[in-house]
Amino acid sequence: MSEHHHSGHDHGHDHSELSDVELRVRALESLMVEKGYVDPAALDALIDTYETKVGPRNGAQVVAKAWTDPAFKQWLLEDATAAIASLGFTGRQGEHMVVVENTDATHNMVVCTLCSCYPWPVLGLPPTWYKAAPYRARAVMQPRAVLAEFGVSMPAGKEIRVWDSTAEIRYLVLPQQPEAAKGLGEAELVDWVTRDSMIGVGLPQRPAMEG
Repeated sequence: MSEHHHSGHDHGHDHSELSDVELRVRALESLMVEKGYVDPAALDALIDTYETKVGPRNGAQVVAKAWTDPAFKQWLLEDATAAIASLGFTGRQGEHMVVVENTDATHNMVVCTLCSCYPWPVLGLPPTWYKAAPYRARAVMQPRAVLAEFGVSMPAGKEIRVWDSTAEIRYLVLPQQPEAAKGLGEAELVDWVTRDSMIGVGLPQRPAMEG
C-alpha cells in the first residue's frame, strides 16, 4: 500500500480571484431569491445540473475519445491542454491541464488543498464538497478513507496518488474503461463517464436507463 501526494503550491497560488467570483455569485443569488426573482429550489436544481451533467459532459467526451483513440490518448497524456483544446474545450480555469491515468496498479484522485482550483472547461462548476475543508485536508491525509466514503474500495496493494491542483495546473483523471463498456463507440461511452470518476473519487458507471 502506498499513497503519494503531489503538490505544486510551492510555485505560488493566487486563490483570491476565485473566492471573489464566488462571493459575487452568492451575493447575486441571495439578492435574486430575496427579490422573488428566483425560487431557491429551482436555483439549486440549476446549479446541480451544471455541476453534475452539463459541465462534466465536456470532460466525458475527452475521456471517451481517449478510450477509443490510442493516438489521442497518447497526446492527452503528453500535452493535455492541447489535446483538450483540439475538441474545443478551452477557457479560464483550464489554461494548463494535466491528465493522470488510472491503471491496474495506480489510482489517482484530485484535490485543491488551499482553495478550490478546478478545471472548469471540462468539469463545469466544482461541487460543494470539493471546496469543503474536510475533503481538502482528508484527501491528502486519508485518501483511502475518503474514497471509501464515496463508495470506492481500493485493493490494499494499489497505490493511491493524490494530485494537488493549483492556479498554475489543473488535473483531470483518466479513469479505466470498464470491461462491460469495452467495444462500445465513443458516443455511447460518454454516458459511462461520471464527474466523480474524473476527479478520482468515483468510477465510471453503466448509464441509468432513462424514461
